[in-house]
Amino acid sequence: MASSLLLAVVFVFDLIAFALAVAAEQRRSTANLAQNIEGRKYCQYDSDIATGLGVGSLFILVASQVIIMVVTRCLCCGKAMAPSGSRSWAICLFITAWLTFLIAASCLLAGSVRNAYHTKYRDLMGERAPSCETLRKGVFGAGAAFIVLTGIASELYYVSFSKANNSGVPSYARDTGVTMSNL
Repeated sequence: MASSLLLAVVFVFDLIAFALAVAAEQRRSTANLAQNIEGRKYCQYDSDIATGLGVGSLFILVASQVIIMVVTRCLCCGKAMAPSGSRSWAICLFITAWLTFLIAASCLLAGSVRNAYHTKYRDLMGERAPSCETLRKGVFGAGAAFIVLTGIASELYYVSFSKANNSGVPSYARDTGVTMSNL
């Protein structure tokens, strides 16, 4: 049977990761063109809190995934599951959970790295103003959406894995004694 406590802990971790990713989307860096004392133009960026929020979201998402995979022994280690529909669902959801996790992690990591990148004096020799590049809108939002999908897939995977693992006939339930039968 699936542990309700484990499901609640993983849900809370995924909820926190989602909230941090949404906060990172709202607090992306913005840039303004400014001029220094010498008259050269440069990009002036505001606070860089979205990078920290994105990395925090990534770490909590990884912790959630690690908890599920340790408890289920990553599907490949441990005793074999009994053939059933639950085993088929567990395998499909295992693959889905990992795919959505990889997409969410790559969105969060790429968004954090790109948000931390700041250009200062890009065109020192020319008269053109530097391009003040910032993170495109929606990168952390896509990560947040895939965090939700990862949470759903990983929790359903855990429930299906638990059903498949506990559906077999226990070894002590088989009749091992001498039976009376017609010859």
